[in-house]
Amino acid sequence: MVIFHFCYDLEYFKIYNFHISSNPFFLYFRIVIVSLFLFVVGVSLTLSHKSAINWQKVKKRAITLFSVAFAISVVTYFIFPYSWVYFGIIHFIALVSLLGLFFIDKKALALFVALAILLLYFLGFLSMSPIFKAVAPLLHLPVHFTQDLVPLIPWFSVVLLGIALSDLLLSFCQKKLIQTFTQQLKIVNFLGKHALSIYLVHQIVLFALFFIILSIIS
Repeated sequence: MVIFHFCYDLEYFKIYNFHISSNPFFLYFRIVIVSLFLFVVGVSLTLSHKSAINWQKVKKRAITLFSVAFAISVVTYFIFPYSWVYFGIIHFIALVSLLGLFFIDKKALALFVALAILLLYFLGFLSMSPIFKAVAPLLHLPVHFTQDLVPLIPWFSVVLLGIALSDLLLSFCQKKLIQTFTQQLKIVNFLGKHALSIYLVHQIVLFALFFIILSIIS
């Protein structure tokens, strides 16, 4: 994610043009990044509520994520008035963190629904486009482009796959990864615990650095 945004900033500040919006490498790179994000969301939901749903934790998480999502929309509205973020990755995670609770103890159903969503989507029978076309004029949403958009369909399927496969993944980690890479995983653990902070701060830091560097050399 940081690498992707670093390249985006190089293009934004006209230092080097990667053609991010059309370059196949960056298009697939973004898909990989978002997929990893959302798969881990499904796994972490299972971890957080493995014994029983902790509603206090759900409330705290929902307030945090929806507040951050609202702030992102407001800030991007003023910075990018014609492509502001109305349903980006944080908006998406905030919503699916609630929807995913239903599937935590129904992993077989989560897998079935995930595969059904993917199959119907790629066959052209399932899409959020009609809903978007209906609400876009009413809510004055950007029509042609937005800085970040993660549609519920098909991306909810990746969260469901994270929930469905969480037990297998955790079992593998406990038997293989944790025993083999204990020291290295401490860094990963730190990054995981502060993922939201890193997401929110890294672009501000990168933007500031590019702005300072360009001010010095220009």
